[in-house]
Amino acid sequence: MTKYTDTGKKDTRSGFGEGLLRAAKDDDRIVALTADLTSSVKMGAFAREFPNRFFQCGIAEANMIGVAAGLARTGKVAFCGSFAEFITGRVYDQVRMMVAYGNANVKLASSHAGISLGEDGATHQTMEDIALMRALPGMTVIAPCDYNQTVGATLAAARYDGPVYLRFGRPAVPNFTNPDEPFEIGKVYVMNPGKDVTIAAYGHLVWEAVLAAEALEAQGISAEVLNVATIKPLDVAALKASVSKTGAIVVAEEHNAAGGLGEAIAFALAGQAPMEFINGGDRFGKSGTPAELLKLYGMDSGHIVAAALKVLSKKQA
Repeated sequence: MTKYTDTGKKDTRSGFGEGLLRAAKDDDRIVALTADLTSSVKMGAFAREFPNRFFQCGIAEANMIGVAAGLARTGKVAFCGSFAEFITGRVYDQVRMMVAYGNANVKLASSHAGISLGEDGATHQTMEDIALMRALPGMTVIAPCDYNQTVGATLAAARYDGPVYLRFGRPAVPNFTNPDEPFEIGKVYVMNPGKDVTIAAYGHLVWEAVLAAEALEAQGISAEVLNVATIKPLDVAALKASVSKTGAIVVAEEHNAAGGLGEAIAFALAGQAPMEFINGGDRFGKSGTPAELLKLYGMDSGHIVAAALKVLSKKQA
């Protein structure tokens, strides 16, 4: 199987900060806004380099979305940075009416997403954000897997004309993708070719899926690992091609069951193959380290292996 090397753990939010700075140097239309979270969403370098293009909106997320939509109407490319919980749940009406409905060129950059936020607990661990953003007409939803891919995804979002939800996280995670590979919105990345079972994942769980594939290989099982970095629009053709080959699929995501990638794939591939789903079910988060929580909520590589073995048994029945 394809072997990946962790070149050093980095947080994906820092990949966003680097990508935003690079994009801004090439495009003077780019502006950045945050709601009292400059350092947390890694906008500090942008603010220092381009002080006249940076807007600190204070703890007023709804106002920030309105300002961003207004700037977009003047031809700017507006990046709004906040925690995933705040930039989806707290301001859903503003995002719906001012950004999605008007097809404004606003990029919602969400840090601290998912259960791996860790010790901050349920109030900040957003497990419903993708469901909210997927439901909005015209919203593109992207969740890159590591620092390198987050840099590329941010650059791609900056070039894309229309609203984008960009999801990344706080903890330092393995950095293992090719930094020179351009990010393509709407593309599924085949991390490892396989023939027995497909494992589809995004964000932090792509690395867990890679580890699961290595463990399955030791058992004589060939797992195809798909990095579904773009959740909407979904690369249905790539998913169908993979499942047509393997005949079974496990979907692993750092999100609740309702409205996530699992539902999207189940809808797209209904009846094509046996399926198993790794997600947070229907519950809020808890306080704990990222590793503890991934295990507690059944999202680590061991649980992905178990799901793969289960779905294989269904295929063979």
